[in-house]
Amino acid sequence: MPVTDEAIDRIKAMIVSGELRPGARLPKEADLAERLGLSRSSLREAVKALSLIRVLDVRQGDGTYVTSLEPSLLLDALGFVVEFHQDDTVLQFLEVRRILEPAATAMAARRMPDAEIDDLRRILERLGDDPDLDELIANDLEFHQRIAAGAGNLVLCSLIEGLSGPTTRARIWRGVTEEGAVERTLQQHRAILDAIAARRPGLASAWATVHIAGVEDWLRGTLGSGESVLPPLG
Repeated sequence: MPVTDEAIDRIKAMIVSGELRPGARLPKEADLAERLGLSRSSLREAVKALSLIRVLDVRQGDGTYVTSLEPSLLLDALGFVVEFHQDDTVLQFLEVRRILEPAATAMAARRMPDAEIDDLRRILERLGDDPDLDELIANDLEFHQRIAAGAGNLVLCSLIEGLSGPTTRARIWRGVTEEGAVERTLQQHRAILDAIAARRPGLASAWATVHIAGVEDWLRGTLGSGESVLPPLG
């Protein structure tokens, strides 16, 4: 095992055992390196790696701390990873969305408070009858985020948010290139909302599956036709 990997494992063991708790400050570099039997350079590389994945927070002039370790924080790296992959890998992320989001939508139909369902309805009403693509995409992201949060499971919510944002590029390009895509998106959002409001988990899950599968099938067809890769955001 490379020395840096060993250093990462040693620090991780301290966190998992509870010796270092969320928010705790790590011992000084020299003291920790001696305690773990590691060189200071190896320890420094391990700290750098763990800070990149949001396990540690290096504060210049103050010290190094364990982060809150909240799922939303640790899963931030997921979206970062997606952006480095080509379109066929984005398709795989869409497949995972199709597995997770219907389950979250069904959970929201059971658990989402009435007041949050009313907020969800207002999100859709803000669009009006003829939204432009930018408004639709922003509304789409907020709509899905609210439903994921309404499932009442922080880990599931964080996973879905990590998958949703980075696949926005495919949803934008579909809206630009596929006739009727915007209208179908609006109709499916309303159907999902109605199913949640009616407290019908099975129907909510079915509509969420149809909704996600539409983007997935479009991208699969686009890649199969040999068309160029999706354009970058911005």
